[in-house]
Amino acid sequence: MTYSGALDWLYGLQVHGIKLGLENMHRLCEALEIETQSSEKRRFIHIAGTNGKGSVCAMIAAILCAMGERTGLYTSPHLATFRERIRLGRNLIPAAHVTEGLERIRDATAAWEHAPTYFEVSTALALDWFQRQNARWVVLETGLGGRLDATNVVTPTVSVITPIGFDHMKYLGDTIAAIACEKAGIIKQGVKVISVPQEPDAAEVIAQRAAELGSPLSIVTKPVADCEIALPGSHQRMNAATAFAAVIAAGLRPAPAAVFEALRNVEWPGRFQRVRDGQIILDGAHNPHAAQTLVATWREAFGAEQPLLIFGAMADKDVDGVCSAIAPIASEFACVAVNNPRSEKPDALAAKFRALSPDAAIGVYGSVADAIAAAGKKRILIAGSLFLIGEALVALGLAEPDGRITTQ
Repeated sequence: MTYSGALDWLYGLQVHGIKLGLENMHRLCEALEIETQSSEKRRFIHIAGTNGKGSVCAMIAAILCAMGERTGLYTSPHLATFRERIRLGRNLIPAAHVTEGLERIRDATAAWEHAPTYFEVSTALALDWFQRQNARWVVLETGLGGRLDATNVVTPTVSVITPIGFDHMKYLGDTIAAIACEKAGIIKQGVKVISVPQEPDAAEVIAQRAAELGSPLSIVTKPVADCEIALPGSHQRMNAATAFAAVIAAGLRPAPAAVFEALRNVEWPGRFQRVRDGQIILDGAHNPHAAQTLVATWREAFGAEQPLLIFGAMADKDVDGVCSAIAPIASEFACVAVNNPRSEKPDALAAKFRALSPDAAIGVYGSVADAIAAAGKKRILIAGSLFLIGEALVALGLAEPDGRITTQ
């Protein structure tokens, strides 16, 4: 297979949709001889949550790398290229290794009655590659939920739970307690747990799960201070404290200089990312809590200044909640389609913003590229979906795409 052909096969698996459960993952790991238990050879740090988990993953990996540890990082979704999901240190998995790994998985599963899903194969590819590359540490971000997520096949050294809110309710439940139950499913017998302060219902679920399994639970209560963090926003100081606590819980004692270096240089695109000297801000705020955090970060950075908001979202998200949270900071709105079958229609977005901001100028565009071109030199905020952020990075010449659409 070529790299293009391998991705065609992988993306074709999306026809199977999202299937929560671990049976296929255990079978994949057995077929590929993937070791999933933390050991002296390889240790896992597993992160779940609704918001902030990607930033925490990036910070944990950055600290480990600054300590000289050979570190794998698996996150989702990607913004422009599939290879972003799987990294060793600062390096993306090479295209040739994606091709080789997917070909092995395709051959191993060709006769299966129930084909693995896109995310199961992606996760197996990552775990297989990290093992072949002799990664000492592997930082894994859950894809959806936790209990039945494909990443939950591992037994980690530390489990981490970031803020829990409403998202993916079709799969995880429509109460905070139900969603927390799924997220807390990553907690394993006797394995240390790091959590941020949660809403009472979520906190109770996490504490109960940890107690049932004899898993020591630590709550991070103080953000880091007196330390430069590359990622903007005061909320990133709590994310940094969570990442540091996870590294300590893993039994490591990083030198302060390594931690400072890691946080000063950590990269996590699409999270209040400034481009064109700050004329354009990119943020994948795709649920109400994330949108509220974006608004707070905007005000920290720009005060009362109101940007042109270029907005596109997935129809199956809480679009009303995101629009309500973000509308107050914008003076103009450009509503766009996301290149994804789940995209909300721009006309529907325009109607929502018109109801929220009757006096604002509101336009409709076919793509984020069109909206950027029409905006000129105004201050621009692009937000609403991580898929949209990926399109924006490509349109701005800051990323090379695979040219394929992922819905997962």
